[in-house]
Amino acid sequence: MSFLGYRRPDGSVGVRNHVLVLPGGLVSQKICEFVKGTCTVITPDHGTGRTARDRETVARVMVGLALNPNVAAVVLHGVGPAMQYPELNVNKLAAAIAASGKPVEVVSEQPYKSTLEVYERGIKAARRLVQEASELRREPAADGELVLGVKCGTSDSTSGIAGNPAVGHLYDHVVNSGGTTFFGETTEIIGAEHLLAQRAVNPEVGQQIIDAALEMEETAKKYGDDIRSINPIPANIEAGLTTLEEKSLGAIAKSGTVPISGVLKYAERPADKGLYFVDNWMSSNSIHLGYAAAGSTINLIQWGGGAFVADTLLYPSQGVVSPTIWCTANINTYTACQESIDYYSGTVIEGSETLEQAGDRLIDLVRRVASGTMPKTDTLNYQEANKIYFRDAAF
Repeated sequence: MSFLGYRRPDGSVGVRNHVLVLPGGLVSQKICEFVKGTCTVITPDHGTGRTARDRETVARVMVGLALNPNVAAVVLHGVGPAMQYPELNVNKLAAAIAASGKPVEVVSEQPYKSTLEVYERGIKAARRLVQEASELRREPAADGELVLGVKCGTSDSTSGIAGNPAVGHLYDHVVNSGGTTFFGETTEIIGAEHLLAQRAVNPEVGQQIIDAALEMEETAKKYGDDIRSINPIPANIEAGLTTLEEKSLGAIAKSGTVPISGVLKYAERPADKGLYFVDNWMSSNSIHLGYAAAGSTINLIQWGGGAFVADTLLYPSQGVVSPTIWCTANINTYTACQESIDYYSGTVIEGSETLEQAGDRLIDLVRRVASGTMPKTDTLNYQEANKIYFRDAAF
């Protein structure tokens, strides 16, 4: 045993036990205000006015969040104009979720005569599902049943020296134990994509990594931007980074050293376990939402020092259903934000720990969070709005 989790009907193991209310919006928010143990996604990206491809992305995110192992049951309501699109039909979404064996309650505006009636029915359904979920008990689970996602941000020299390598040590351990891990930010591998391609399980996956980086560069040029001139961003430069290649070499360290099993679209669920590169954008409040929709049960943010570090207080719930562990190797960031930072690996730079010792300490923290320990920012009763990543709208 390495942690205590909730076993789901599809064989996955959750580290939390939420009842999720979907889609986002006023109805979901009101249900969650009334019923403890519920949560919802707050996002302006509900699908109205979007292309069919973007609506498919919205549906993939919604279904993926519902299938996340941290979700015990789901309430789906059909209020909102976007639900009239075939991709977002509430019964279609419900069928995709119910196939996992997870309880799903559908509450639509029909045959009810007002939104207030939908509130009432939704609250009653949520209360019942929460009470039923409370009967579930944590059971012993192994590290191979963990699913993790990571994003690095405001990168500086400490990120590449200690912060990201410590996460990489964790990733190697989880994958070698039979688990699943995600890393991404396609803009952050440019200049180092050939090194990642060499770690691919086969030439096809390696070429997909190369193609993802090339497409990101070419897309930027279509909008009149050169990724290599606008990245590193000013905050990275202020923190000491000089080139995109230098930034990328530090960023990819968070993926560890194990083979890369595949390349996934945003919010795409993997077919098997292993390490996956996700072709996504750099924004924190879209990346962690996408990882949670792909199945991550815990997300990590590895923070450097090239920005206003106290804004960590603003992002306690980026994964909606998945807790977030904040990490840094920068002593200034850690000192300024001890109320928000969960893990400090600057000890490697200071010489008081080896990378392996610091990485093992992170493994222990992840196990504790998986068993129910709350990361610091998750103690805040606040939810930041999440943006869904649409590829054509990235630039």
